[in-house]
Amino acid sequence: MALTDEQRRHLEKRLREERERTLAIVRRYDEARGTSLMDDGGLSNYPFHLADRGTDSFDQEMTAQLAQRASRELEEIDAALQRLYDAPERFGLSETTGRPIPFERLDLIPWARTGADPGAAS
Repeated sequence: MALTDEQRRHLEKRLREERERTLAIVRRYDEARGTSLMDDGGLSNYPFHLADRGTDSFDQEMTAQLAQRASRELEEIDAALQRLYDAPERFGLSETTGRPIPFERLDLIPWARTGADPGAAS
């Protein structure tokens, strides 16, 4: 069953909310990259202990991975918005099967391109 106009409006709103959320993650990463210990009032950017250097490296790597994931998510969200605007009557149909994606799934992941694979939930 195709999505109703009300459901499409709801999903557009969800996509815009998710877009803002992911943009905030990317912005925080960009801002954090521009700071250092010296900017924070520290006396030196040299760690007092070797473990501090490892912790800093780990934190930086994790933050970079989160930002990269958010960037990919942002691309998916933008593509979903484009699909919604270009062909609203096709939005919510699986790209692989052509069957409707359950609205509950779209509400959770509004950029979903396919329905959940029932065989994968074992």
